[in-house]
Amino acid sequence: MRPILLAGHERALTQIKFNRDGDIIFSTAKDQHICAWFSHNGERMGTYHGHQGAIWTVDVDPTSTVIASGSADNTIKLWEVQTGKCLMTWDFPTAVKRVEFSEDGTKLLGVTEKRMGHLGTIVVLDVNCDPAAEQNPEKVLTIVCDESKATVAGWSYLSKYIIAGHEDGSVSQYDGKNGDLIYNIPVHELGCQVTDLQWSPDRTYLITASKDKTAKLISARDLEVLKTYPSDTPLNSAAITPKKDYVILGGGQAAMDVTTTSARQGKFEARFYHKVFEEEVGRVRGHFGPLNTVAADPTGKGYASGGEDGYVRVHHFDKAYFDFLYEAEREQLNKQS
Repeated sequence: MRPILLAGHERALTQIKFNRDGDIIFSTAKDQHICAWFSHNGERMGTYHGHQGAIWTVDVDPTSTVIASGSADNTIKLWEVQTGKCLMTWDFPTAVKRVEFSEDGTKLLGVTEKRMGHLGTIVVLDVNCDPAAEQNPEKVLTIVCDESKATVAGWSYLSKYIIAGHEDGSVSQYDGKNGDLIYNIPVHELGCQVTDLQWSPDRTYLITASKDKTAKLISARDLEVLKTYPSDTPLNSAAITPKKDYVILGGGQAAMDVTTTSARQGKFEARFYHKVFEEEVGRVRGHFGPLNTVAADPTGKGYASGGEDGYVRVHHFDKAYFDFLYEAEREQLNKQS
């Protein structure tokens, strides 16, 4: 499984996103650029220029017509994928740490930072994916996170709920229409922030990653913790693979905590766990720093990881991955036959 190395960023990666068809990858970093790549060969499709600060987050609409990005320059920008044209800019009082389109692409969610006397918020914007259309400059919903700031958030199935992970390790469920808080559950260790939140293909459950060295599979309906994946390093990202029952975790000890003598203990690997049996089945090495983001190809053919080292590594699964059967799965098949 030889990776394709994408060297388009000069600073640490912050997020990677595949489009729904799995043929384009969008990557953001602290260097103020958004890059688009063809996933099958790693060829660069284009770069989006316009932000004046580190870009924390990116998402692409279901039709791959527009992308949204959030930055330390306190803005969310909407871009046309094909031309790179900036279609709209929304201004905020603080940095934007996460953006995500709703399942139908009509709404865009943004998570803003708690800073300079401003509380962290989750904002919802109406978006028209037609590049020729006029965008609504108003926020249609604002959820103020006064207990603990939201670090990540996303839309559940049918945009019914907004699920958010918080700095204190808790996960909240809000009503997708009016923003009312329904649940707030202490999912991760107190004080260990939720660093990532990614969805299953049907958005009925999600996976969270946390600094408490665990990832959790959670039901979107009632926030029940379904599975826990323990690791030996702080986690920055977690993704659910389609087609096969695995989850991919990425993290690693922060560079400042790894001395030159203990560089090998940095644990800069993508870890594969069996989604059902909660056991680690393999690791993929390669990055020279912590993995800040992992993303699974929606077609199930591979995954990509982005590191503190500034590289994106795209992996296409080989035959052994698709043929591999976990021990318990093999036993079940033998019983059935």
